[in-house]
Amino acid sequence: MKRQCITTLSMKINDHQKLRNSKKLLTRMQDNMLFCLENLGLWGALQASRILLTGDHSERNELIEVEGNFSDDSACDRYLAHAAEVFASECMKDGASSDLSRVEVLKEPYFSRKLLRLIGILSSFRLQPNMKCIIFVNRIVTARSLSCMLQKLKFLAFWKCDYLVGVHSKIKSMSRKTMNNILDRFRSGELNLLVATKVGEEGLDIQTCCLVIRFDLPETVSSFIQSRGRARMPQSEYAFLVNSGNQKELDLIENFQKDEDRMNMEIAHRTSNETFLGSEERIYKVDSSGASISSGYSISLLYQYCAKLPHDEFFNPNPEFFYFDDLGGTVCQINLPSNAPINQIVGTPQSSLEAAKQDACLKAIESLHKMGALNDYLLPGVDDAYIDEVGLDSSNSDSCADESSRQELHEMLVPAALKEPWTNLENPVCLNSYYIEFCPDPKDRIYKKFGLFVKAPLPLEAERMELDLHLARGRSVMTKLVPSGVAEFNQIEITLAKNFQEMYLKVILDRSEFIPESVSVGKNDISKSSFLTFYLLLPVILHDNESKIAVDWKIISRCLSSPLFRTPEDAMVEKYPLGVYLQLANGCRSRSDVENSLVYAPHKNEFYFITNIIHGMNGYSPCKDSETSSYAERLCEKFGIELKYPEQPFLNAKPLFCLRNLLCNRKPEDSESHELEEYFIDLPPELCHLKIIGFSKDIGSSISLLPSIMHRLENLLVAIELKHTFSSAFPEGAEVTCHRLLEAVTTEKCQERFSLERLEILGDAFLKFAVARHLFILHGTLDEGELTRKRSHVVNNSNLYKLATRSKLQVYIRDCSFDPCQFFALGRPCPIICNKETEAAVHFQHSSGLADHASSSPTRCSRGHHWLHKKTIADVVEALVGAFIVDSGFRAAIAFLRWIGIQVDFEASQVCKACMASTSYIPLATSLDIPSLENLLGYQFFHRGLLIQAFVHPSHNKNGGGCYQRLEFLGDAVLDYLITSYLYSTYPKLKPGQLTDLRSVLVNNEAFASLAVERSFHKFLICDSSSLTEAIEMYVDAVKMQVPERSLLEGPKCPKALGDLVESSLGAILLDSGFNLGLVWTIMLSFLDPIMRFSSLQISPFRELQELCQSYNWDLQFLPSQKGGMSLVEAQVNGKDVCATASAIYRNKKDAIRIASQKISTILKSHIHDWHALLAYPNLKGLNTLHDAGSRLHTEVKNFGGSFEVKLQDGSQTDWI
Repeated sequence: MKRQCITTLSMKINDHQKLRNSKKLLTRMQDNMLFCLENLGLWGALQASRILLTGDHSERNELIEVEGNFSDDSACDRYLAHAAEVFASECMKDGASSDLSRVEVLKEPYFSRKLLRLIGILSSFRLQPNMKCIIFVNRIVTARSLSCMLQKLKFLAFWKCDYLVGVHSKIKSMSRKTMNNILDRFRSGELNLLVATKVGEEGLDIQTCCLVIRFDLPETVSSFIQSRGRARMPQSEYAFLVNSGNQKELDLIENFQKDEDRMNMEIAHRTSNETFLGSEERIYKVDSSGASISSGYSISLLYQYCAKLPHDEFFNPNPEFFYFDDLGGTVCQINLPSNAPINQIVGTPQSSLEAAKQDACLKAIESLHKMGALNDYLLPGVDDAYIDEVGLDSSNSDSCADESSRQELHEMLVPAALKEPWTNLENPVCLNSYYIEFCPDPKDRIYKKFGLFVKAPLPLEAERMELDLHLARGRSVMTKLVPSGVAEFNQIEITLAKNFQEMYLKVILDRSEFIPESVSVGKNDISKSSFLTFYLLLPVILHDNESKIAVDWKIISRCLSSPLFRTPEDAMVEKYPLGVYLQLANGCRSRSDVENSLVYAPHKNEFYFITNIIHGMNGYSPCKDSETSSYAERLCEKFGIELKYPEQPFLNAKPLFCLRNLLCNRKPEDSESHELEEYFIDLPPELCHLKIIGFSKDIGSSISLLPSIMHRLENLLVAIELKHTFSSAFPEGAEVTCHRLLEAVTTEKCQERFSLERLEILGDAFLKFAVARHLFILHGTLDEGELTRKRSHVVNNSNLYKLATRSKLQVYIRDCSFDPCQFFALGRPCPIICNKETEAAVHFQHSSGLADHASSSPTRCSRGHHWLHKKTIADVVEALVGAFIVDSGFRAAIAFLRWIGIQVDFEASQVCKACMASTSYIPLATSLDIPSLENLLGYQFFHRGLLIQAFVHPSHNKNGGGCYQRLEFLGDAVLDYLITSYLYSTYPKLKPGQLTDLRSVLVNNEAFASLAVERSFHKFLICDSSSLTEAIEMYVDAVKMQVPERSLLEGPKCPKALGDLVESSLGAILLDSGFNLGLVWTIMLSFLDPIMRFSSLQISPFRELQELCQSYNWDLQFLPSQKGGMSLVEAQVNGKDVCATASAIYRNKKDAIRIASQKISTILKSHIHDWHALLAYPNLKGLNTLHDAGSRLHTEVKNFGGSFEVKLQDGSQTDWI
């Protein structure tokens, strides 16, 4: 087979060097196939051939450990395919099973004798508890194949196996992160068997490993000793697998043992104190942290640093070493990857190649540390000086804390305007008055006029507050505060007012206290509560000129004169003439007292407002729903009550309402219409206890609205105080509206008709852009990965939480829905007194998680404590950024960030410096048709080096380093902000989740890649990766195919580099224009049309499938597994009359899930008539689906003329889109 392939190559290839490389590659391939056949058997060779066939060519070359540059890979593909076919045919001979667990397969030649012996050893050890084993092999392909085979042997199911190869092997599936993850799983016991190459011989400190097997013999005595050292447990085993009769292998082991004995003897019987003179190791030490690195270990650290540089399947950053002779010895030159901050390091002359390499690596480590690429602990990551400089949280997690400390108890601010008290020494007491205007819809209810009286005047932003209250069944009441001057109260009137407020608060919130025949008011000790607000809500009379109000003392006095509030001696029933009184359950009462009063009916255990007396109805009247039985008979039958005064006229009664939160959005249901007629019942007077005289239904209707009004006023006043805090700290703080700030501090849990979530999305996008811009300018040499890490340290939730609490922002946050039962005001103080001594006991239930958060309200204490998630506090910071952007613009948002402790400023000279640095790319100008590229972009560059840099792929490392990744970082941030701003303003009623969905349609790599293909950007890409060039060509061909509903998931994978070109070019334009966002947005608009043509139907198949299953209550499962180094995902949908399955295999799990989702969606679509109707978005201004939203956005972009103007530092114009 090899000769046939070589013959074909000789006829096909004219390039001598390419032919030579291809032959070398084929020879190496055959050598590996023969090695696997000899050492593993037929099944092992078959497994190896299949592994080598999957994946790309570069990884295959690494598996067989050969350089495949400038060779013909198609010949190897044919060779492997033919070999796999032959091996498979041999494995199935004589009816052999494909199941590796079958006994007839476990023999030669299917399994080699060595492999069978290995299986025997593993079988004999499998019953021992806590057993861990490492199998050492010499070749990567052996490790992969052997691991795969052992996993398939069901009788070895006890052994949980994986393979381990070095990160320097360049195997894409074995990154440093993957290797560390495998080791962690091995230490924890999740894995108990590793098949490892020599990477496992050193540094694997695994105390519980008790069996080491050398499948392939060690090549050196060092390897012999090191691999044996992995068996750390007492009485552990170390086994060699040696072919019987192979004297060479037996002699090798014997020599290893003799060498080890000789070394031990030399150490034990040392006769001389003489030391070996070797080259002295140099040390680089960081004084601030004490961290140090020797020249010997600097090589490994340099590789580790390069491994953490941004990379993909077409670019694997590694240092390159070159050596040349000098007068003083050998000099090593290191060429670092193109995206490293420095490109070339030249060491000093040394006595040997190894010493020269160590010297140059140590010099590189020192330079990288001084440039900030390594932190003070000499590790890749954000530098500690930067963390200290800006006061950041040193964790790089977006999570605020561990599960047990995500919530903290914080005190809510009570606005000062409602807390200012009056004293008993004041006479008269002067209170600012505000008429509360009620405008019901429909206008068929009567509301008693009420007023608000407070000591301090309300701020201008609050004194005319308007609020729409939503009642049941689609009803609403528009309320408005109207300033009405100053009202004077003497001390007697103040007492009456407080008693009246206490009375009606008890009626609506603590009505059970009114069941007894005597109730006391005015007895509360207000000094016990520190959370008391000082305001009065009283019935008023509006004067004719409607500019002044007066307290309705007549109503107040009449209510408080009720017998209920007198002592039993004072409450003697008066005698009334016959015909003017009614016999009630608690005595005879005047008819005038009974009308417009509050009564209690014990037989129904309810309170009622009496509106009038029904003179035409009594106990003898027939029931409304029966012509035969009377009310008296019905009462006797239902309640066992016999009326003593059946001739008395009945009372028309309306039940006392249950207080509700009227701030939430109550959408009228289709089945319900506005209830025009109120609900009344008829009551016999003798079954009613008169409670409050003059307490009419219209008073009750008004009182039902007051708690919701005051809750909103309190929150608005808090927002106003927050605005005052900002305006006193920085001038721009006065430009934001208090209503926007209220939105920014109100979470979705409050269930109001607004929340911070939309502002949070906008603020998050701007924050990331502003920080990215600042870091890009400040750190001119750091790579994209370092810039991303630094930005993450600034914008992550942990840091935002820390900055917010340091600035005391948490006291302004509103994070729980209004519970009317916990409405406390003057006359109804909070009964739970909270102080430092009682705080833990008061809030223990919620802090320990014993309360059911879904069904119970948090405990309201006298200090206004509530539990806040740390992430919620971080979200408020982002929402406040969004609030400043919307109301005030960039300068105000930046001023706020500066106030809270996030620096995003920069100097114009720094921008010029960043632009001038691009001149290093000018020598590459001959590689590009710059005028044509500028024409495609619609922009003429002043610094053309930036344009060139935007098209240099990191695989190109021939111009002194540098690539487009830094500009891509900048472009990605500005694109995300511009698109988010556009969608925020275009769809004001779009929910946050839907806003994110639309943004993902526009801002994604495949959409940008389609734009790059349409604009032919790929033709200008400067790269040195033949595999990338090939992948781009395949993708471009697939994009240009006019296939209906083409799925790129099932076609060639989209190379990320294509989308990167769009982001890097826009980043270059942004920088070249001096951060002119208006210009960038204009260019972006020209890009949106082709993006929309690609993206309008490219909504995530996974998201579509999820929503479909949720709509029909179907069960959706994804079952992932591994197959030949690829991710296999099986999607299953089960439900009523539905059972569908689809599977997909791809390079990674995420894309495999997407493909499987698309396949199973296609199956389900055939059974569902209106697929898109399932994805309805009712808040999209008449748009019914996200697809429709995409179509509308497409149309708007085509018709959009760039009417938005954006200027970075010009306060005279709006600078957000």
